[in-house]
Amino acid sequence: MLKKHYLLCLIDLVTKCQFFLWRCFNIKQELPINERIREKEVQLIGVNGEKIGVISKEKALEIAQKENLDLVLVAPNSKPPVCKIMNYGKYKFEQAKKEKEAKKKQKVLEIKELRVTPNIEEHDFGFKSKNARKFLEDGNKVKITVRFRGREVNNTKLGEAVLEKFINALEDISVVEKKPKLEGKNMFIILAKKA
Repeated sequence: MLKKHYLLCLIDLVTKCQFFLWRCFNIKQELPINERIREKEVQLIGVNGEKIGVISKEKALEIAQKENLDLVLVAPNSKPPVCKIMNYGKYKFEQAKKEKEAKKKQKVLEIKELRVTPNIEEHDFGFKSKNARKFLEDGNKVKITVRFRGREVNNTKLGEAVLEKFINALEDISVVEKKPKLEGKNMFIILAKKA
């Protein structure tokens, strides 16, 4: 009897440690299966999704073993907890496959940055605006930064004029996401593609 008590305390301690590690390091939590399920009675769902009813955990384990499958706790917070009979290895493989497919379909937005000076020449402006247009067409956001050197910081109106010129040149393809803002010796705007 004493060994059983120590064993239950040890299992409880291990469970708490797993939860702590999961919370601290964001480790993916596994679903409890077979003997790791601690509830006495469970709502059982069969292999094909049919509801079997509320039965004891031991009886549910017997049914799962007859089918050569696992008993998996899928809804631990419901009353009584819901368990399903399934092939857990196959289930984990399919979940990993779905996550991989979802990652493939994700489009990562990049912010491309163009740096200019307040007294930019016309040819340079055309070149930079052409690059900005290309970045916007590719679906990226564009951050246009005007860098002030030395005493140029005292005349920020020139920088605002350059940024307004970019806004007007790219207004057919872009919208201003962030208005001109001065941070230290830099003034910038962020342009995004029109929806």
